[in-house]
Formats: sequence, C-alpha cells, structure tokens
Amino acid sequence: MQPGPRNLITDIPGLRVGNAQDATLKSGTTVLTADAPFTASVHVMGGAPGTRETDLLAPDKTVAAVDALVLSGGSAYGLDACSGVVDGLRAAGRGFQVGSAVIPLVPGAILFDLLNEGEKDWDENPYRALGRSAFERADTAFEIGTAGAGTGALTAMMKGGLGSASLTLPDGSTVGALVAVNAIGSVTTPGDRHFYAAPFEIGDEFGGQGPDTASGLGLSLESRKMKAMSLRENTTIAIVATDAALSKAECQRVAVAAHDGIARATVPAHTPNDGDLVFALSTEGRAAGNVILIGHAASLCLARAIARAVYEATPMEGDLLPCWSDLNA
Repeated sequence: MQPGPRNLITDIPGLRVGNAQDATLKSGTTVLTADAPFTASVHVMGGAPGTRETDLLAPDKTVAAVDALVLSGGSAYGLDACSGVVDGLRAAGRGFQVGSAVIPLVPGAILFDLLNEGEKDWDENPYRALGRSAFERADTAFEIGTAGAGTGALTAMMKGGLGSASLTLPDGSTVGALVAVNAIGSVTTPGDRHFYAAPFEIGDEFGGQGPDTASGLGLSLESRKMKAMSLRENTTIAIVATDAALSKAECQRVAVAAHDGIARATVPAHTPNDGDLVFALSTEGRAAGNVILIGHAASLCLARAIARAVYEATPMEGDLLPCWSDLNA
C-alpha cells in the first residue's frame, strides 16, 4: 500500500472537500461532498460527542445514502454549519426526493473551540455561512493544518489542526482519512518532537523524525492546554472513505476499526471529555472490497492524518499554544 497522488482523502474519485474559516473567530468548518450520494455510517467512542443526523447512519435505518458530511468547530453552534450545506445542496438541486420535495441529507459533528481566544461575541451564529462557503469551495485540492474545522483546534501540548492521508490498496481501490484534531491527549511524546504515529509515517509526511526510542511513554499526561483552559475543550472528529463498494453495516465496521488510528496517534484517546467520532463512507465506485483490509488501511490513514494535522499547523495572532514547527525550529 502506498499513498495516493495527493495523499488526501480526495484521492478517492468523486470526493471533494471544502474549508471555510474566520481568523478573528479562530474557528471554521470543513465539508466533504461527492459527485453523487454515498453510503455512510458512524461510530462514536468519545464520552462527549456533538452531532447532527447521525442516527440515520445506523445500519437498520431507512436512508441509504447521504449528500455530504460536515466537521466543524463551534461546539453546538457549529452544528448549524450543516444547515448552510443543506442550503447549498438544495440550490444545486441535490437531495433525497420525496414527492416534489428535495431534502439534502447532511450529518455532521463538532469540536469545542469556544475558549481559544477567538472573538465569539457574535450577534448571529456565523457557522451557517461558514458551512455554505465551505460547500461552495469544495474541490479535490484543499489545505490542511490551520484550516477549516482545524483552525482553532488544540491538543494537550500544541496546536491541532486539519489533516488528511490516503492509501492505494493492492486491488486498486483507495482509502483515505480526513480529521480535525482537538484532542485532550497529546500527539507527540515527551519533548514535543516525535509523533506517537511515527511508526506509521510514510516518507517524511510529518517531518520524518522517526519513533521515539524512549521507553515508558504515556506515563506522564502533561498538558499545556489544561493549564491554559481546562479539560473540557476537546474532541477528534474524522471521516474515512473508500471507493470499494461497502454496505452501510460494513461502513460501520470500518468506522469502528478506524478508531484504532486515533488511539495510535493520540495519548490518551476516547476519554470522557473527548467526543471522538469517525464517519465511514463508500462511494461504491469499484467492486466490493476486503472489509478487514479496508478497516486496517483506514486506521493507518487516520493515524497519519492526525500527525499531519499537527505538523502542518501554522501560527496565528493570539494563539494559546505553540505549533509543532515553533517547538522544532
């Protein structure tokens, strides 16, 4: 398995991603959409999730496909980004047809970035407009790092961000991951240089520092974030995808497997104060794939995408925490 040409989730044909962010707000939204509705499911392992329309993704629910997925900052306010995407899809004539009505289906998830020193004293919720803007910008090329839903994200020791990665499988199918990293845990070992995901790095996609050779890692849970705020401003939210044909139940199993990537890249993960969640989707552009291999590849992509998100983060005025690049200049 090797990364696709972009090393982004959009290496999967038909997928597009758009970002919209506000530097003053220190927050933003990321939207994944496709040329056609896609099969999707979800699995939540964090104790504090914030979601919209995720119930319809359960394998026993009637809806067969959705039109877009949203990752957003803004906590509960950020769920309104989905409404902006619904507006954009409706204007494009996209959605589930019920008689003469067209109903775009847009599940979403949010992370908490309300205390990151951005200006949050708005009169009108800004996330609906951010969602519409992100949808309209959706393309095969998009920024990672301090962008979209990762704009105001923070991990335990440094800035988080938006990350993505991909793998091409032996049968020619592609698996990819997209993630906004705002974890309670750390993505780097003590000393801030080596990523927990280093054993899974391909080339130097997040600096090529290699694994930390120290033993006893993870025994100290130091957190600059906790000192700056509290333990309540967290969550890693992700999307994994493939063009191999999968049922909704198989997508759910891939989402479960992909959570291993969060645990490999973040210490600790899936805590009571994280809302860790993974969507999994299939565009069904190719023949049915090996669910075991796809789930494994999704976990590898997600671990790498988490490290890439933090590695690519860039400084902004008023940041509470440093970037990886600040600490390793």
